[in-house]
Amino acid sequence: MRLAVVLSRLRHDEKLIFEALDRRGVACDRVDDRELIFDLTSPSCPWDSVLIRSISQSRAETAAMLLGAAGARTVNSPGVLATCNDKVRTTAALVAAGLPSPRTLVALDPESALQAVERLGYPAVLKPPAGSWGRLLSRVSDRDAAEAVIEHKSVLGSAMHSVFYIQEHVPKPGRDIRVIVIGGRAVAGMYRCSEHWVTNAARGGRGVNCPVDGEAGRLAQRAAEATGGGAVAVDLLEGPDGLLVNEVNATMEFKTCTEASGVDVAGALVDYWLEVAAG
Repeated sequence: MRLAVVLSRLRHDEKLIFEALDRRGVACDRVDDRELIFDLTSPSCPWDSVLIRSISQSRAETAAMLLGAAGARTVNSPGVLATCNDKVRTTAALVAAGLPSPRTLVALDPESALQAVERLGYPAVLKPPAGSWGRLLSRVSDRDAAEAVIEHKSVLGSAMHSVFYIQEHVPKPGRDIRVIVIGGRAVAGMYRCSEHWVTNAARGGRGVNCPVDGEAGRLAQRAAEATGGGAVAVDLLEGPDGLLVNEVNATMEFKTCTEASGVDVAGALVDYWLEVAAG
């Protein structure tokens, strides 16, 4: 098989992937996504399967779509990337599958966005529909704060800020849960602990092992299935009435989870990719 990893930067996660490939004696190409050129009028692909590791969500989704159209099997698939890279689509898929999720409202206009925040009640959380690493999240505690954030998003004017994704604030016990699900199986989990309300590892959250053989693992597996399967990281919140599925990430970072859980996540990811590649 002709294999390639498409990446933006050789981070620690990608180093773990290449080490796992080396241990298995598997050769593959390393492809910088900035160097990709696609001929839409004469599609072709030099690889049978591609592992997508682009940092940019738009690059990841576009590369997977075009590589898939040219005949390559990708991890993740274009459908999984399209769903998970858009929080609106993700939440809609989770709710359609009957999974518990934070109450979420979506508005398409600044005035209706403010009405949605008021309907949801304070505090509320505003998120861009696309994004990662806990960036551009805003927790608003009153109308003045909501008006300011909504106005700023409106003035920015980008597509990312023209759809208002508004979620109830779920009080967390100083942590949330991330579960890595690969090929339908919860393989590793961690509590992301922080004194800040945003607990992402990229924002300083500390990883502590979380068992995945119970409710958290089962719920994460259902969330992965609802958003198309593949290899994803599912973020769960411990709400007053039980666990809630918050987000599903399709181009996951797993270094912190590997360290916290002691599980070879890269190895599990590579094994799954090789299964997909083999058809």
